[in-house]
Amino acid sequence: MIFRDRHDAGRRLAAELLHLRDQRPVVLALPRGGVPIGREIASALNAPLDLVLVRKIGAPDMPELAVGAIVDGERLEKVIDQDIVAELAVPQSYLDKEIASQADEIERRRKIYFKDRAPVPLAQCSAIVVDDGIATGATMRAALLAIRRRQPSRLVLAVPVAPARTIERLRAEADEVVCLSTPEDFFAIGQFYKDFHQVSDDEVLSYLRRAEPGVQDA
Repeated sequence: MIFRDRHDAGRRLAAELLHLRDQRPVVLALPRGGVPIGREIASALNAPLDLVLVRKIGAPDMPELAVGAIVDGERLEKVIDQDIVAELAVPQSYLDKEIASQADEIERRRKIYFKDRAPVPLAQCSAIVVDDGIATGATMRAALLAIRRRQPSRLVLAVPVAPARTIERLRAEADEVVCLSTPEDFFAIGQFYKDFHQVSDDEVLSYLRRAEPGVQDA
């Protein structure tokens, strides 16, 4: 399955989530690439759009390979893939340095995206956590653990594309998983999009503004 762009993927994914429309849904997108996806889903479900600030910890000399992730919340949530760390012999000093660096980036994004805005409450709501795709799953697992702590009535993982093995590993972290495509030949998320440009901070802010109550899309 090839998506034209993130909006196309978001609309296709939203069609599979319509059963949640009457379950007080809240869409939580992973910035930056998950935000256009989340905007389409929030629009279709008439739901609030919020963010999950999560950062991948890349492997030494292989930044696209996640050895773990950290996510913002009441306290910093860390998820480390000990199997990959052991296989690559990643030193603890490298992990400590990367965690500190990514924590700084989370703080930078929090100031840009949220300013004084409080997170959307999740109690008695169906929390739908979305991204534009999943590779190893470390980043998404951290996000799901952090959102679970906020005690939504239902936790849903929704993505357009991911390896089947990754999806199976994540099923234990969510009450429901919706994934449109689980291809066998998976090398990178971008291979399943015709347009996979890097989403900017300005685009994220634009999607958040358009998701505010009473604001209509142009």
